[in-house]
Amino acid sequence: MSPIHTWFTVTLTALSLRLALFFPEGNECISANAKYCGECIQAGAKCGWCKDPFLKQGETVSTRCDEIQSLRNKGCAEDMIENPRGDQTVLRDKAVTNRDITQIQPQKISLTLRSGEPQSFTLKFKRAEDYPIDLYYLMDLSYSMKDDLENVKNLGTHLMLEMSKITSDFRIGFGSFVEKTVMPYISTTPAKLLNPCTGDQNCTSPFSYKNVLRLTSDGKKFNTLVGQQHISGNLDSPEGGFDAIMQVAVCGDLIGWRNVTRLLVFSTDAGFHFAGDGKLGGIVLPNDGKCHMENNIYTMSHYYDYPSIAHLVQKLSDNNIQTIFAVTEEFQPVYKELKNLIPKSAVGTLSANSSNVINLIIDAYNSLSSEVILENSKLPEGVSIAYTARCKNGVVNEGENGRKCSNISIGDEVRPERDCVWKAVQKNKSETIKIKPLGFTEEVEIVLKFVCECDCHKEGIPNSKHCHFGNGTFECGACKCNEGRVGRQCECSSNDVATEDMDRTCRKDNGTDICSNNGDCVCGTCECKKRENPEERYSGQFCQCDNFNCDRSNNKLCGGHGRCECRVCICDYPWTGSACDCSLDNSTCMASNKQICNGRGICECGTCKCTDPKFQGPTCETCPTCPGVCTEHKECVQCRTFGTGEKKDTCERDCSYFNLIKERDANDCWFYYTYAVNNNTEKEVHVVETLDCPAGPDIIPIVAGVVAGIVLIGLALLLIWKLLMIIHDRREFAKFEKEKMNAKWDTGENPIYKSAVTTVVNPKYEGK
Repeated sequence: MSPIHTWFTVTLTALSLRLALFFPEGNECISANAKYCGECIQAGAKCGWCKDPFLKQGETVSTRCDEIQSLRNKGCAEDMIENPRGDQTVLRDKAVTNRDITQIQPQKISLTLRSGEPQSFTLKFKRAEDYPIDLYYLMDLSYSMKDDLENVKNLGTHLMLEMSKITSDFRIGFGSFVEKTVMPYISTTPAKLLNPCTGDQNCTSPFSYKNVLRLTSDGKKFNTLVGQQHISGNLDSPEGGFDAIMQVAVCGDLIGWRNVTRLLVFSTDAGFHFAGDGKLGGIVLPNDGKCHMENNIYTMSHYYDYPSIAHLVQKLSDNNIQTIFAVTEEFQPVYKELKNLIPKSAVGTLSANSSNVINLIIDAYNSLSSEVILENSKLPEGVSIAYTARCKNGVVNEGENGRKCSNISIGDEVRPERDCVWKAVQKNKSETIKIKPLGFTEEVEIVLKFVCECDCHKEGIPNSKHCHFGNGTFECGACKCNEGRVGRQCECSSNDVATEDMDRTCRKDNGTDICSNNGDCVCGTCECKKRENPEERYSGQFCQCDNFNCDRSNNKLCGGHGRCECRVCICDYPWTGSACDCSLDNSTCMASNKQICNGRGICECGTCKCTDPKFQGPTCETCPTCPGVCTEHKECVQCRTFGTGEKKDTCERDCSYFNLIKERDANDCWFYYTYAVNNNTEKEVHVVETLDCPAGPDIIPIVAGVVAGIVLIGLALLLIWKLLMIIHDRREFAKFEKEKMNAKWDTGENPIYKSAVTTVVNPKYEGK
């Protein structure tokens, strides 16, 4: 079967550090204000340098540094443009193979980086078949693990048998840990130091970490040595496992690690102490991450604190060790959080007596080995790396996940592609970085070289006559001044006037750039840059002015109604405003009554701005919320015309704001009037001559109707009463008839009557 092609993209790019900090937008080439070609090409990947000594457009040195197309537009010939590019060379490219176990390709690359230009390359990784494995079993031997120890005693041969299905070259080792041998972690009384387990004579003295068995391929030896181990005890629940992990990672010669897959199985039923917990026992020195083993026992547990998680991650990664945490279900959440912090680690659930440890190890190994995670060594200053992973089944990962591909089977090819980024800093020598898949020993060596100078730099003429009597090197069409000389042609001496002083005279104040970053400071005087558009220019003592950065209106400079001088619009009449977009012509504000904004506002920039918030519209002609002009003036008209209404007492004070033309008087009648404002803004009210007075009511029909209504209501009530009485009488008569029918008259004898005759019957009489 052909391999499944999965790869990572890795890109290195060089970006100017100075530009990134100070010029995040705009033309980075011009902003760099480069004085020579080397500075220019470090400004960014788009920047080029015109080395033509007779460049017509651009009287300043910095104008030679610009984007490539801009240089062409300035008249710089193609062969006069310096634009060096980065490249890459594969130095060692041995194909991936199972024969001598080569899993990553290529093995060495040389990259030449130009600032701002990405360099991408592809790495191929292929899991080899029958790859050797070293497994070190690190076990917690506190008293709670007593029954687990019995099951682990036969682990060696059984695990060797199972692992033989994966690899023919397998080695296993064993170590144990308990806790730091100081209070309050253990009891330091003499009796407890000999036997910390009450009533158990098979309990041994407490210890921090002990290497019981160096990595070996002899499974029977593993069983024998583990069978001789005894549990110990401590006082607190968290254990000192981090001390043990650190020693297993850094004591490679003692443990016997080979350059193969390295697995560390960490078995416990408790939590862990980490950096800072040592203070409880008076231990304040940070863990130094070095090997401190004597006679296979860690001797500095009382001297150094527990390692931090970050420190462990670093040492495990440096030594290519993959960790399998075999813990009880109770502590699964804790170790799963720890797993998220340690790359290439796994967590398995350990049964109460560790009977499932072999299956746990096999499953965890398969999980770890099917995952490829790239990491790189420390990057040089200014260099950054980006990853893109194209994994199986078309899955694409970017960002941090771009370092990883999962579900990789033996024989699958993973092709990591990488992008390198370089931020321009002065580098005179090459740098080397390394990239490797976590948990594997193979790595890729990348030699980085940096483009810091142009090719024309080699053709420079020292002490050239072009540089003011030989005061500089004429290179790439411009002068690079000798020490102590400054100026475009090195015409000034820094001994006469310090460079800082000259720069100071080219600054508008201490907080601004030299020549406002729009020109060059030549011997204390600003020479402003030229623009591609000859109509655009910089000006001013400090090149602080220009005629193209004024406000715009309708995408036109100064709205097309003025000229730009020193970034301020000078408007033509009748225009005003920052962008000359405000007209002084009031014709657009004239209402139909020939008034400006209907007398309810002012005209600004040809638009009415209503002074009364109730009114709106182009000429303040509408008032959606107003009750109406007539209603507004009703009370004043009524009091001034008829002397009535709510304002009759305050009429003179409140209602003298208009002229009233009154024609006749009336009482309690509807009246009509009109309100107007004349051309002189004088308000007038015209009252209609005819009043609408309501007619009086007709009394006779009203009285007749009332009397008729009373009579009819009385008759109706009388009839209703008569009807109710008839119904009541009939019900009473019917009740009487019913009782009469039910009456019974007794015609029998009186029950209290007794007869005077007594009859006696002879008992012997038989009727004969």
